[in-house]
Amino acid sequence: MINPLVLKLEHHDVLSSEEKRVLESMISRMREFRADEDIVSQGSRLTESNLLLEGFAARYKILMNGRRQITALHVIGDFVDLHSHLLKKLDHGVIALTPCQVAVVSHDNIRRITESHPHLTRLLWLSTLIDSATHREWLVAMGRRSALGHFAHLICELFLRLQAVQRTDGYSFQLPLTQAELGDTLGISTVHVNRVVQELRTDRLITWQGDVVTILDWNRLIQVADFDPTYLYLEREPR
Repeated sequence: MINPLVLKLEHHDVLSSEEKRVLESMISRMREFRADEDIVSQGSRLTESNLLLEGFAARYKILMNGRRQITALHVIGDFVDLHSHLLKKLDHGVIALTPCQVAVVSHDNIRRITESHPHLTRLLWLSTLIDSATHREWLVAMGRRSALGHFAHLICELFLRLQAVQRTDGYSFQLPLTQAELGDTLGISTVHVNRVVQELRTDRLITWQGDVVTILDWNRLIQVADFDPTYLYLEREPR
């Protein structure tokens, strides 16, 4: 049940058998969410954090005019709100973009881990630091990359993040997001999203059939995206 988180953390450092046991035993309960249902509501006060085991989720903010900006995409193995352990009250919401299965971990359990397992604590801390690094990369993409480069960058990122939790098949992976959701992620209209997707297809960089994206030319795609995966910190080393 906890395997996706183990896979994710083991990309950064070796986990002991005891640490894996702790991760497996920290879950309080399981929850299921429908697509478009809030996992965490903006402004809610939290006593638990949510680990995504199936599906896609997103952090988001709603503007005064009702428009939405997605500020992060979450995939299997991600804690969508680990930071709520210390923040307690979130300034943003987390929504299920697809049907999602979530493992709920009480903040009391997280606190006990921080008190008794320092190495595991550092790895969980690292995951929040990588979230911050990803936010910085998204900010650069939003401000300085073309829409084509921005979307290409997102495809490269999602491919590597899903590969880390064994959810890719060669250069193919599931991306069950609508063009409206991609527009909210990239900060562009659905019409512009469609144009960008068509350009990537025409240039033989990707195919997109149903909800499956296949990267046809990884080297060319990372050039279009100006993609450097350093911010994902996928190298395994002592932490």
